[in-house]
Amino acid sequence: MYSRIALGSDHAGFELKQYIKEYLESITEHKLEINDWGCYSEERADYPDFAHKVASQISEGKADLGILVCGSGNGISMAANKWKDIRCALCWNSEITEMARLHNDANILSLPGRYISKEEAIKCIDAFLNTEFEGGRHADRIAKIKIKNV
Repeated sequence: MYSRIALGSDHAGFELKQYIKEYLESITEHKLEINDWGCYSEERADYPDFAHKVASQISEGKADLGILVCGSGNGISMAANKWKDIRCALCWNSEITEMARLHNDANILSLPGRYISKEEAIKCIDAFLNTEFEGGRHADRIAKIKIKNV
């Protein structure tokens, strides 16, 4: 089980991020350390700022997993994936989330705040936190994912 979770969102994902934060805080048996890197209101905020904060925590080993939310989930995941060793997966249901962990060893979950219900988001969170990377042939593929400066 992962214990250090970094959260982040822009203004479009703020409400869902808060809901997720409350849910994670209610899971006392897991003793999660939850760090909220913003944003902290529905006032306009730029998603890259929060993607970078969360991704840096994981890239630097200060958090185990991250959860990001923006309107579509796309922009915030694109920004997070610019970081070394980050595999941020945009997911909208628990099956895709499970595969992102199982086969891709995703270490950040990106959710589309404007296009997912709170109930489905929680199913995604549960799948994300409770699915382990399968390894094997998938580890070989993960090793081929590198930042390239061409």
